[in-house]
Amino acid sequence: MKKILTAMLMFTTFIALAGDPEPQEESTAYDSTAVADFLDFLAEADSLNNLLQYQKGDIGIGDDLAMLQIPQNFKYLDPKETDKILVEAWGNPPRETLGMILPDSVNPYGFDGWGVIITYQEEGYVDDDDAKEIDFEELLSDMQADIKEANKERMRQGYGSYELMGWAEPPHYDSEQHKLYWALDLKFDEDVDQNTLNYNVRILGRKGILVLNAVSTMDQLSEIHESMDDVMALVDFKEGNRYADFNPDIDKVAAYGVGALIAGKVAAKAGFFKVIGLFLLKGWKIIAIGLVAIGAFLKRVFLGDKREQRDVA
Repeated sequence: MKKILTAMLMFTTFIALAGDPEPQEESTAYDSTAVADFLDFLAEADSLNNLLQYQKGDIGIGDDLAMLQIPQNFKYLDPKETDKILVEAWGNPPRETLGMILPDSVNPYGFDGWGVIITYQEEGYVDDDDAKEIDFEELLSDMQADIKEANKERMRQGYGSYELMGWAEPPHYDSEQHKLYWALDLKFDEDVDQNTLNYNVRILGRKGILVLNAVSTMDQLSEIHESMDDVMALVDFKEGNRYADFNPDIDKVAAYGVGALIAGKVAAKAGFFKVIGLFLLKGWKIIAIGLVAIGAFLKRVFLGDKREQRDVA
């Protein structure tokens, strides 16, 4: 964030030194106000971030469910602190989480902020026998059709529609670690400038699934992919809750396999997909809109708004 601020100030200084052959006081005042607003935004984001109670090291989550091992280049927020981001800052409806993992350099209040939300679904042991047989292109086509159908209900409820453009990362299942990941490229009808990235990780356990979700804009795919490789290694079930601890005599078996986890059909029946839809629409969409607004702001500062200048003249 400091690099962005420094670059911006250097550029505005260059413009000032270069001079304007036809200076316009009204435009300068307008841009100065925009600069002040932007600086206030950066200062407030830093201030709010400094108030968060980040944790590192070995951290238990859930009711003796799983362990996190947070190194120095990552940080963790417990469920209460996570609510400050999800609900208060990003505008999501309240929901139960196990917290959030972020790279140490990321400020979740910043316009490029993002985090990995952790939740748990206790729906039984997921048999992974179907993992090797999944036709991912056929699965993608089915998911796209399901979303088109689901859009009818979203629009009836007053929300915009969206499209699944394709895999941002094709699904991959690690049969030894029992960890699954994939990423979706989504386009919302109110977003004309940027697509939304939905990065998903599922860790299979004895009685359910740890769900890790990161949502941002598509231009952050490379950064998030690199971080998610590390994040998956930071989270695991405790002994007794691991996939290998499954006891067929007493444990419940889920009514679906790996393919359904990716497609989200089971989650949709439980209302989870609707929550994700709201999360994308009301949470990270704010961040995406912020990026567009900042882009317009920088254009005004560096290039000037010709329409505004004509109106003033």
